[in-house]
Amino acid sequence: MPLGRALNAGMRQALAANDRVLLMGEDIGRLGGVFRVTEGLQAEFGERRVLDTPLAESGIVGTAIGLALAGFRPVCEIQFDGFVFPAFDQITSQLAKMTNRLEGAVSMPVVIRIPYGGHIGAIEHHQESPEAYFTHTPGLRVVSPATAGDAYWMIQEAIASNDPVIFLEPKSAYWHKGEVDTTAPALPLHASRVVRRGTDVTLVGHGAMVGTLLQAAALAESEGTSCEVIDLRSLSPVDYGPILDSVRRTGRMVYAQEAPGFTSLGSEIAATVTERAFFSLEAPVLRVSAFDTPFPPAGLEGTYLPDADRILEAVDRALAY
Repeated sequence: MPLGRALNAGMRQALAANDRVLLMGEDIGRLGGVFRVTEGLQAEFGERRVLDTPLAESGIVGTAIGLALAGFRPVCEIQFDGFVFPAFDQITSQLAKMTNRLEGAVSMPVVIRIPYGGHIGAIEHHQESPEAYFTHTPGLRVVSPATAGDAYWMIQEAIASNDPVIFLEPKSAYWHKGEVDTTAPALPLHASRVVRRGTDVTLVGHGAMVGTLLQAAALAESEGTSCEVIDLRSLSPVDYGPILDSVRRTGRMVYAQEAPGFTSLGSEIAATVTERAFFSLEAPVLRVSAFDTPFPPAGLEGTYLPDADRILEAVDRALAY
């Protein structure tokens, strides 16, 4: 099924399993959300479980914090990535700190779903990659599925978590189809995964970029280079085990992301891999990212966002050392 429908199915399972789970957000009920990810859920579970809220992101998250204190497990939808910033104070100053502030006396089982990233030709404030803001904030878990199977299980695992989870959904992948095994999750929520085996260079990324990395790996193979591809899945905490194991075998690594490169998640991962696998590296850890500018108009997004060619260029530079 498509990734968006897998998210819908996962939330349906969570709603059916626990009557303390509720969904809230702008136009998520009758309309089913702008991407139709919550389509049909209000009709099935009612307006008290799937709530259409005012256009007030700070109010949505603030209300979710109160509901969590009252024993509910709210799942908030932020309609677009660029709309999360009005709720930034509630997320970083309250939601992320509440459990620590009260010395563990309360938990904050709140999920904040954020469609993010480019490749849909949208306008300003509708194509952003804000993950670094949240991974930098202690007290938040941050995850991003790249496949329909992961989307189905990861949303359920996020809802079951007693900690707040920023759930980043790659909007360009909503319509990408994949197999969904509804019998058991393949991996825990915060595990990274090798999605393609290789021997020469390790390629790492998250969200929609995983598909681009796989394209690059296929092209590299046609030119005689074997690339291993790792889907990060969890952005905070990061599961470094599979990444380090791979780098110690290949000796080279390229990290690719849609976000700008300066002080990004890719910067942190590159630094950590360099620290922990320094004597295995045959070349510096290289990063491929968007440029350090605001997201451009739709006609320029193909130049702004990393593609397979830019990743292959980094692979060639890594092999040249």
